[in-house]
Amino acid sequence: MLKVAFHTLGCKVNQYETESMIGQFSRRNYTIVDFHDKADIYIINTCTVTHLSDRKSRQMLRKAKRTNPDALVAAVGCYAQISPEVIAEIKEVDLILGNIDKNKIVDIIEDQEQIKSRLHVYDIYELKEYEEMKIFEVHDKTRAFIKIQDGCNQYCSYCIIPYARGTVRSRDKDSIYEEVQGLATNGYKEIVLTGIHIASYGLDLNDLSLFELIEYIHDIKGIERIRLGSLEQHIIDESFMKLAPSLKKLCPHFHLSLQSGSDSVLKRMNRKYSTQEYYEKVEMIRLIFPKASITTDIIVGFPGETEEEFAQTVEFVNKVAFSDVHVFKFSIRKGTKAAVMENQIDEKIKHQRSEKLIELVHGLKNDYYEQFIGTYDEVLFETKHDSVWIGHNSHYLKVELKSDQNFMNQIVKVRLTKLSNDLMSAIIE
Repeated sequence: MLKVAFHTLGCKVNQYETESMIGQFSRRNYTIVDFHDKADIYIINTCTVTHLSDRKSRQMLRKAKRTNPDALVAAVGCYAQISPEVIAEIKEVDLILGNIDKNKIVDIIEDQEQIKSRLHVYDIYELKEYEEMKIFEVHDKTRAFIKIQDGCNQYCSYCIIPYARGTVRSRDKDSIYEEVQGLATNGYKEIVLTGIHIASYGLDLNDLSLFELIEYIHDIKGIERIRLGSLEQHIIDESFMKLAPSLKKLCPHFHLSLQSGSDSVLKRMNRKYSTQEYYEKVEMIRLIFPKASITTDIIVGFPGETEEEFAQTVEFVNKVAFSDVHVFKFSIRKGTKAAVMENQIDEKIKHQRSEKLIELVHGLKNDYYEQFIGTYDEVLFETKHDSVWIGHNSHYLKVELKSDQNFMNQIVKVRLTKLSNDLMSAIIE
């Protein structure tokens, strides 16, 4: 029986697709082993968001061959899609598969003629419909990521992903329903809707929006929580205001992509909104969910970012009072407009701005957590270390509870008592 090992780099979409590929191999009676173990086949699901992602992908491909020189090593995913000629120069790689036909990977690997041809990367823009990849079981027994769409039409000036993933392709709602139902049957209590640009879900279907999809799957028995992946601000509209109050399983946790708090930087980024428009969307969310967790991503050191523009970002982050922010230093991606912009920012300045923003965000995060101290809440417990259970509430606050009882994959009502190092302690009363 052949052994297969997987390694995933990058986003939740990649993780979902890896889980699907694991399922494909398992159903064909392959044995799945840890990536660090000796295997007959190594699948590296690559990422190309930054140059560091590219480097890590190359490192993992070479590491696989060192673990077993006789193994078949396959590079799949975004880096393979964008830079197949670079990967082709890596002698350790036996198969290169882009972002088309991942759902046929077992057939490809079992076909010696296809292995001989080595390169299987096709024009991503020829793919007009969503390519089905399903999962029914994942390694995390409490939370499952559900991929509902692929592709992006935004073409932000810093981002390579539309070139790796193509245009927006939405998944059929009945396929999503079937997968969620299967996961519920297998005991999962929380699902996370994810994709490359989920705010565009239904754009190519004409008769369905993201929140209408949530309404469609909302009453599936066994699913207690529906959480959303990263969103664009335009999705918060009248439809949201109308439907959200009735969606009791929808978690009050919104990762609303920002990237900069400066309007002039947003314009250079080709982000199609202003900070005022963004703030209005945040206020709409808080009308329905007063304690909503609003998180975001911000890039510091974008080409031409002045001290004044960075100060505007700092001021805006304070104004919104985010519960958390993922801070990134701008990374040049060859093939994007931002890569050739003038006035690239020195790495030292990027680092200084990043540290300043991270310090601010740490304080805001503490402020957000502290409002929950003394309140009662429900926590889905996911892991246990010694006698301490770790889980999250619906707002995605990380909570610990000391108990000898078995709370694995259970939603438990607790009282939140104190905050220490971004971790909320709880007791049962």
